[in-house]
Amino acid sequence: MGKDGGFLTPKAIGNRIKAKGLQKLRWYCQSCEKQCRDENGFKCHIQSESHQRQLLLVGENAGKYVSNYSHEFHSGFFSTLRRSFGTKRVLANTVYCEYIKDREHVHMNATRWVALAGYVRWLGSQGLCEIEETERGWYVTLIDKDADSVRREMDAEKKEKMNLSDEQRRQQLIAEQIRRDQERGIQHAEPVYTEFVRTDEEEKVQVTFNKVVVEEKKKILPPSILVTSSKKRTDTTDETPEEVVVKKKSRFEPIEETVTATTTTTSVFKKPFPPAALKPKKSALEELREAQEKMKEQKNRKDYWLHEDIIVKIITSKLGEKCYKKKGVITKVENRYQAVVKMLDTNDKIRVDQAHVETVIPAIGKNVLIVNGAYRGEEATLEDIHQDTFSVDVTILTGSMIGTRFNNIAYEDVSKLAD
Repeated sequence: MGKDGGFLTPKAIGNRIKAKGLQKLRWYCQSCEKQCRDENGFKCHIQSESHQRQLLLVGENAGKYVSNYSHEFHSGFFSTLRRSFGTKRVLANTVYCEYIKDREHVHMNATRWVALAGYVRWLGSQGLCEIEETERGWYVTLIDKDADSVRREMDAEKKEKMNLSDEQRRQQLIAEQIRRDQERGIQHAEPVYTEFVRTDEEEKVQVTFNKVVVEEKKKILPPSILVTSSKKRTDTTDETPEEVVVKKKSRFEPIEETVTATTTTTSVFKKPFPPAALKPKKSALEELREAQEKMKEQKNRKDYWLHEDIIVKIITSKLGEKCYKKKGVITKVENRYQAVVKMLDTNDKIRVDQAHVETVIPAIGKNVLIVNGAYRGEEATLEDIHQDTFSVDVTILTGSMIGTRFNNIAYEDVSKLAD
């Protein structure tokens, strides 16, 4: 039998058995993607002409090759973590053992990470995983930031808010105000409830109203209502009123009304007409402007609000204590719902989701960016802050509405601009 027919020879079978499975990492050449079985084979390989030519190609742009290998390693490792373990807390070494089962995997000594611990710390700094160092080693937990999952979380939050009744919303608002006052050092006196005790069972319970309150309520009623009630009282009798005199001077001047009936009762009311009851009719131009504002609000109101060059606050503790409740600048927006944030105190860059940050309201007079609503993307100056309604007043600085002031814009729709 010749050399070509030696596929089933004992030596050929032994070579295939030796080449099966994983080999020693120190005898692997990443640039040539060749695995040697022993030290002698690896020495012969590095002295070969093909290896020398490949080294010359890699040496021309070493950074590019290392970056490509790092990207391939991260893609393979991360896909293994997502596919095999999901969002479970797992030991990083377990994921790595699962990843290297593929003989064609990219070895870590060809990447920019020296050890697995360095790669795990990089995953935590990028906001891709929650990391935890224990005695057994590094544990990782995948942060699922898929656009569909983020959208499902936002829909669930909206549904929960819609299910809240008006009373629950009012209680939440009161609790939030009490919490803010407590942080400022303002103490609220709690009501004291006592039991109702009657000394005499036969004693009647009388309820009286303050005379001043009754008089004030009478003042609030407009004269026209009092005149109408007087007319009804006179109409109940069989006789008809002799005269009804109503004198009106002008729109906002006092009205003098005299009602005289056949009885001896005569009522004279002198009361200024309440200006608040007069609602001037809107002009066609104002109605058209309001309709345009509503259309613009519906068009620009989105479920995503991230913009570049605004300052946001991290509100999740999953990224570590060094980032929790700290502020940063958005340097890049990805997929509308994700952004790269550069922390102000440490200059670290992390990738966060929209649900894990909130807007920042600066001091009065500072510049802000309208991130959602009718004038989305416009710069403005903060004029006033309303803590009771969680809203602000701004004056537009850019666009077609320069110099226009808008009131009661929600905290969620504006954020501080970076210097």
